[in-house]
Amino acid sequence: MNEQNYQAFWNEAMNLLREEYRQNGNEDQFTLWFKMEYIKDTLTEITVSVPSKFMWDSMVSRGSVKAVQDKIEELTGQTVSITYITKNSFVTPSVPREIPEEKESYHSDENSSSDKENYDNPVKPLKKHPQLKEEFTFDTFVPGENSDFAYKASYAAAQNPGSKFNPLLIYGGVGLGKTHLMQSIGNYIYNKNKGNIKICYITAEDFTNEFTNSLGDKVMGKFKDKYRKLDVLLIDDIHFLIGKEMTQEELFHTFEALHQKNAQMVFTCDRPITELKGIEDRLRSRFSSGMSIDLQPPNFETRKAILQKEIQLMNKNEDIPSEVVDYIAKNVQSNVRELKSCLTTMLNYADLMGKPLTIEIAQKELRNTISQASEGSITIDTIQKVVADHYNLSIADLKSRKRTKKIVVPRQIAIYIARELCDYSYPDLGNEFGGKDHTTILHSYEKIVDQLKTDSVLDSTIQMLVRKIKDFKK
Repeated sequence: MNEQNYQAFWNEAMNLLREEYRQNGNEDQFTLWFKMEYIKDTLTEITVSVPSKFMWDSMVSRGSVKAVQDKIEELTGQTVSITYITKNSFVTPSVPREIPEEKESYHSDENSSSDKENYDNPVKPLKKHPQLKEEFTFDTFVPGENSDFAYKASYAAAQNPGSKFNPLLIYGGVGLGKTHLMQSIGNYIYNKNKGNIKICYITAEDFTNEFTNSLGDKVMGKFKDKYRKLDVLLIDDIHFLIGKEMTQEELFHTFEALHQKNAQMVFTCDRPITELKGIEDRLRSRFSSGMSIDLQPPNFETRKAILQKEIQLMNKNEDIPSEVVDYIAKNVQSNVRELKSCLTTMLNYADLMGKPLTIEIAQKELRNTISQASEGSITIDTIQKVVADHYNLSIADLKSRKRTKKIVVPRQIAIYIARELCDYSYPDLGNEFGGKDHTTILHSYEKIVDQLKTDSVLDSTIQMLVRKIKDFKK
């Protein structure tokens, strides 16, 4: 039988299931738990692509895979198994090679999950590295639209250390998973080499302190030997190096020595490398010479998947109702760390109080955390200050009636960001920007909306300003 005989039936089965969920008011559940993309088929088997092994296991345990299988059998009268692959590969020319696929089948009468741990997809490190957290692996990271590229690039760097993804720079706000991905790379390489490899994970602050102490103790030779003979160097939070000229010089020479021997280097930062003031140009150039990737806050579906993953890892599937998970996922939008903190608070409450969790309890116990995490805490003053500082203007300039291009464009950008991040009407925004008429505010907002459709540079600038605004309030 030729391939793709089942494709039309697959599409019809998915459409029917989506409609069933939609009619029950649960279309978001379908979107979250039916992440399967048809690839090919044979007479007895359909192969689909899924985001990760975790997602496959979750869909199997929730009955999503069986639901599709049953629907296809209903449509065709044929019994087929469903096989999945997780394909962590790129289509860009810069990728050294395709990452091997993981393949597994689901049959309605057998468990598709495998208990076997392996180096290609470790649930936890098989060998513990003293500086790396065991729980930070690729298998425990939940990729979404915000982080899929960073996840795949990190996995590619781990599979091919010292290749084209070298150095790898991952940047973004606090609590988005930069350290998780960085240490996943380290754990993967360490275990693949059965521990017979020199890997160092360190924060930029600790690197600076160690360098300073080495100078004072006159043991710089030992310091240089330690870092310049590594196979993998992982440095967290390189923004800490701003203004520390001697540490930067030493890191530059360390970088050169490691790069010459094709050692893998990974760095994290809270902002794009171009925004790091007080970093030497030559070191800035080295940081950006490989692959630089932005991590954004996760969307609702990804936030919910992250929470479900945490619940599964803690074996707490029965302890927290779905409406509480939804409440946390909808209201904590800023970062993964706060998501997990809210989940832990709820689980601790259930353990200590001996009460079943309800949405009312979640709303009461998390009210302060939810309030602090919401974007509503961003003020117009903060937006105006950040935008004005970026364009070397004063807040008074943004509020003035001056019509020069130097002021008009930043003013329009500030109005657009304020409208997007704050719950203000056009008249309210007019009052905040010097008493302007609401039609002027509307025009400014729509002007930026139109420009964003074609201006990628403007889009990048606004994303950067939004990051600064969200970090400013911290």
